[in-house]
Amino acid sequence: MSSLLHSHSPCLRRSSFFPSELRSRIPASQHGVKCSVVRDSLKCENGKPYSPFIAGEPTTPSRLPSSAAHLEHDTRLRIFSGTANPALSQEIACYMGLELGKIKIKRFADGEIYVQLQESVRGCDVYLVQPTCPPANENLMELLIMIDACRRASAKNITAVIPYFGYARADRKTHGRESIAAKLVANLITEAGANRVLACDLHSGQSMGYFDIPVDHVYGQPVILDYLASKSIYCDDLVVVSPDVGGVARARAFAKKLSDAPLAIVDKRRHGHNVAEVMNLIGDVKGKVAVMVDDMIDTAGTISKGAALLHQEGAREVYACSTHAVFSPPAIERLSSGLFQEVIITNTIPVLEQNYFPQLTVLSVANLLGETIWRVHDDCSGGFEPYSSLGID
Repeated sequence: MSSLLHSHSPCLRRSSFFPSELRSRIPASQHGVKCSVVRDSLKCENGKPYSPFIAGEPTTPSRLPSSAAHLEHDTRLRIFSGTANPALSQEIACYMGLELGKIKIKRFADGEIYVQLQESVRGCDVYLVQPTCPPANENLMELLIMIDACRRASAKNITAVIPYFGYARADRKTHGRESIAAKLVANLITEAGANRVLACDLHSGQSMGYFDIPVDHVYGQPVILDYLASKSIYCDDLVVVSPDVGGVARARAFAKKLSDAPLAIVDKRRHGHNVAEVMNLIGDVKGKVAVMVDDMIDTAGTISKGAALLHQEGAREVYACSTHAVFSPPAIERLSSGLFQEVIITNTIPVLEQNYFPQLTVLSVANLLGETIWRVHDDCSGGFEPYSSLGID
């Protein structure tokens, strides 16, 4: 029986086509569209240059018949990047065959943020790409100021593209006198002037209800499934594991798309924020290749303790799959300690080069977000194959 995956050097990967035996079981949301090398770095006024990783033949999106015409005639669609993840923004624009809008962002000596659009957006459909990843407060404030700048520049529609929505974990009151910060942040984005939000893998579905404006919820799962499906997967060897009881629905959906793989659940007790204790394992993992699925990895306490338990229960290999790589210390030490054969994440949050480790694989969600932007701009639904996973109403 061959192994599920093999180790890779950390690099940015495009999704590949599915093997024929799995193509009907896993929805193909990515089609491996490549973008050309951008010769000039994206220059930000606050001193955060970016050099893209992906090279290939220049292409334009071909799945939407009207896209090519838009590239030549439709000047109403504009994409601007904040400073939180300019690499992802550049990839999205590259996939769509567009140039990023010119924007000046800088910080004063006291930390205040200054934003000025360097081109007209009057009457335009504007998309602002800015995850609210660490430093969450600065990136959130930058997004709010960008929205305000577009509103005051008479943009027709403003969509906040938030690949990672910070404060999403504070979505309910588990103890008395707690703040529901997710609702507060939703109010701030709405009041700043956003007409729509496009988010990727919110921590919980109820966060969409906190917004009084439309929310398009895109799942990063198809990107990871695409990558797994390109490998030699034997159904008898595979078990999908939820690292906690709260993630069972996510893991079950993941397992169903991996040829109805069996499911196991790690039962844990949390004694405080960022502190987890594994108690028990529900399911059989002996001799199996275990794929742990979660929406984010923060300090990696939950997933690393779960991996240790899986090894104790006889799992042959353990893989970690997550959309958002927050990677707060000591996550890198835990993930690179030898518990995992491979850690598979996406680039919704940029990973610093010094945080790379041999088991890390980074997948790009640029095609997924770029396709969603096209369909929102074209007023198209995602309710039919192969776009059903886009979450567009």
